[in-house]
Amino acid sequence: EVQLVESGGDSVHTGGSLRLSCTASEYTYSHYVMGWFRQAPGKGREAVATIDSDGDIEYADTVKGRFTISVDSPKMTVYLQMNSLKPEDTAMYYCAADQALTALQSLGVPLYDHNWYGQGTQVTVSS
Repeated sequence: EVQLVESGGDSVHTGGSLRLSCTASEYTYSHYVMGWFRQAPGKGREAVATIDSDGDIEYADTVKGRFTISVDSPKMTVYLQMNSLKPEDTAMYYCAADQALTALQSLGVPLYDHNWYGQGTQVTVSS
């Protein structure tokens, strides 16, 4: 069974940087999409960035130019480099994976509609 484990969440000040990691264990499918979602206190869950095995990448408008998603395919590990962090980036960040969706489709599909998702890692940005 595929399991996703996130790491890298922390508390930083405005303008700081963090790198989140998520490894998908036991993933044996030829196609994948992996992505990051987040949920801030009192707000709905939103997609942040997705990447698929065809190399397509999608970002939410709110993070374009500040966040970079990348993947180490042999390790089935996806990274989210977050720069110029703002207090509004404070949220629980979740990793998701799916064997059928594209990066674009994943951005529009709720987290829990993906095949697999992790438990989350907390990012807190203080001013």
